[in-house]
Amino acid sequence: MKGRESGMPEESYWQTFFDADSIVEKMECAKEGKECIAEFGSGYGTFTFPAAMRTSGIVYAFDIESELVALIQRKAQQAGLSNVQAETRDFVALGTGLPSESIDHSMVYNLLHIEEPVRLLREACRILKPGGVVSIIHWKYDSSTPRGPSMDIRPRPEQCRSWAEIAGFVFMRDQDLSECCEHHYGLLLMRPYRSA
Repeated sequence: MKGRESGMPEESYWQTFFDADSIVEKMECAKEGKECIAEFGSGYGTFTFPAAMRTSGIVYAFDIESELVALIQRKAQQAGLSNVQAETRDFVALGTGLPSESIDHSMVYNLLHIEEPVRLLREACRILKPGGVVSIIHWKYDSSTPRGPSMDIRPRPEQCRSWAEIAGFVFMRDQDLSECCEHHYGLLLMRPYRSA
């Protein structure tokens, strides 16, 4: 199921909105340097490659667009990044296909305007190990941003937090991204440890 308003602009224009390396650092995608990461909606690989360069673990990059997945595969090969596994997948309808509790970090970037955000976040939670983290970024709820989904489907940070908590996450913190992408906000949430 392709997300509503999911079209990507030209790649060079898209890249101007982000200091992707700084975002990956601030969102603690590879804090230990050995995390296995799942990225939902990898697009051009804007965040895929900075994450892959920071970890010895596998970065699973999922996108519904086969052309974008092929682009990531080519870029990974050219960069000599053997830890990127890109796959064409409808992860909202079918999940990721990854085993439960197998991932350290889930990246959900510019995606929660889709029709079933809680379903996506439940899958992000399912695949995370207890104590694993989901990082979320999205366009600010501000009609003056140069891009982003229409305001009637654009989620506010508190809405993303609520959906994530319904999906089973525990809120950690809001992350200020103003230095690396002025038009976005960030949140970090954790899959809780099992109670004894």
